[in-house]
Amino acid sequence: MEKLTVLYEDNQIVVVIKPHNVPTQADESKDEDLLTMVKSYVKEKYNKVGDAFIGLVHRLDRPTGGIMVFARNSKSAKRLSEQFQTHSVEKTYYAVTNGVVKIKTQKLVNYLKKDEKENIVKIVPMSENGAKKAELVYNYLEDNGNQSLLEVKILTGRSHQIRLQLANIGHSLVGDVKYGKERGRTSNLGLWAGKLAFNHPTTKERMVFIACPNQDVMPWKNFRMEKYLTR
Repeated sequence: MEKLTVLYEDNQIVVVIKPHNVPTQADESKDEDLLTMVKSYVKEKYNKVGDAFIGLVHRLDRPTGGIMVFARNSKSAKRLSEQFQTHSVEKTYYAVTNGVVKIKTQKLVNYLKKDEKENIVKIVPMSENGAKKAELVYNYLEDNGNQSLLEVKILTGRSHQIRLQLANIGHSLVGDVKYGKERGRTSNLGLWAGKLAFNHPTTKERMVFIACPNQDVMPWKNFRMEKYLTR
């Protein structure tokens, strides 16, 4: 088992780093998933008898890395889930795109629909049955002449939203084999959940977590991530 990076834990929540290319929960690949890793960590550390309860309250795509919070009991899971549903959780992503963006700050609004047969999300007309509104705001941070580093805040939580919406304006994410025209030279998708803020499920204290991706690997080594991932 890959060593689990725990940012914070108490008897209500566990905040961890999801590595790139690790599934959030078990899937048909049978690869080790983050939910199982967290359960094993809690069970071993606290000598739990039987299966440890860990509540999954949000997800990150398999290729995406970054911060995730898990609940340690059903009451906390319910309260955290409500925060995600009402958009009171602040999620900030960092994206490395192909090309240098010309518009430095932009709000993107599209309607998305998942094609189950192809296992891909597509942009569709607003009137199409099953279409879901997707909104995000990005801010340009820097570029290296060939790639841009963007800060992205999603206003809706749609599957593959950032990847598809940025690809739609001609700036696919580096390493995105699903929505990008260029395959990139890295096995890591250029998408990182770097900041997560929510209210603690029992104390109600506003908690803010920040974490940098591994700057020894592409595409993150091309940018000064520590400059932006500060409180």
